[in-house]
Amino acid sequence: MKVSRSLKVAVAALAAVAFAAPSAFAAVTITAGGSSFDAPILNACKVDWQTSTGNTFTYTSSDSGTGQKNEDAGIFDSNFSDSSYTPKASTVLQIPIVMAPIAVIVNLPGHKDVYLSQQSLSDIFAGVVTKWNDPEIQADNSGTVPVTHTVQLPGGKTQTKVVNTSRYYTLPNQPIHIVARADSSGTTKNFITLFKTQFPTVWTKALDKTFANDFPGSINGAGNIGRIQTASGSTGVAALLAKTPYSIGYAETSYVTGSLRAALIGNANGEYVGPTAGATAAFVGAASIVNGGYKFDYSTKASGAYVLGIVSYALVDSAKTGANAAATTSFIKYVLSSACSTSAGAVKGGFAQITGAVLDYDNSLIAKLPTA
Repeated sequence: MKVSRSLKVAVAALAAVAFAAPSAFAAVTITAGGSSFDAPILNACKVDWQTSTGNTFTYTSSDSGTGQKNEDAGIFDSNFSDSSYTPKASTVLQIPIVMAPIAVIVNLPGHKDVYLSQQSLSDIFAGVVTKWNDPEIQADNSGTVPVTHTVQLPGGKTQTKVVNTSRYYTLPNQPIHIVARADSSGTTKNFITLFKTQFPTVWTKALDKTFANDFPGSINGAGNIGRIQTASGSTGVAALLAKTPYSIGYAETSYVTGSLRAALIGNANGEYVGPTAGATAAFVGAASIVNGGYKFDYSTKASGAYVLGIVSYALVDSAKTGANAAATTSFIKYVLSSACSTSAGAVKGGFAQITGAVLDYDNSLIAKLPTA
């Protein structure tokens, strides 16, 4: 065990050295901000990078909307967003740098797995289904169903194992308490895009990054006040979920702690899949890049696909020069490396390594950034 751990540390250290900023510059502090979804992996992976380069990376976690506004205003050396947008400056690049699942997080009694079809998930967050023991949710949690476990292999390929699993969760006769993001969130935008794509007659409002603006009907209508709550950032959502029994919300998997657990979500194959790196890679692998942003196929037949996998972007102005710009390039390269994706923080958060054609696309963008 000691030898294996030492080798892992050595590999991480060598990878960090490979992405070190040029020695022509003295050590610098680079700053970034935006997406709270990205905060766990960025803060986990910065440690080895800082050790090898002597530079410092500081991240201000807020939300994707703030990240986009900051980038347009020239605030920070780079910013991060869970959705693509049209930057104010044509020199701003949007680099798909983080691939991870959005976990549907529940706070329910017991320890059994919770299964939700896409229909049930939509109906819950649209306020159509408001009790946990509703027949629609009970149907999701009874009988035998194929559960798919997907892992990402070196090189980006995925391997799946399907296990027929008996579901037998007796759901409580309690109101469903929804916890959503209060701020302008790329996570919310990706989450709602699933619903708008699959159930457009229910989710009829223009797509927005704020849940209150996307919610069908009035979020302050009768029966919703007190039942639907919002919080800022993934940290706020997770904290509110933890203290609210019979609640459901969404955030990255690293926030699934304590009494909280992640639901398994149905895909077009009839499989139920949890939010893992491999399942995310299977889903994102079926997507296409349109105008620099991802277009996901929520009806993909890719085995083991988790339909709430997302890609988050590093927003970097290629017109910037100097030591901070070079160090920013170095850090982005490190986040895309296997040393970052295999770190403990990345594994805990379900972050997958970007490989193949997407990595080639990323490298073509990174080639436009300064390295000295």
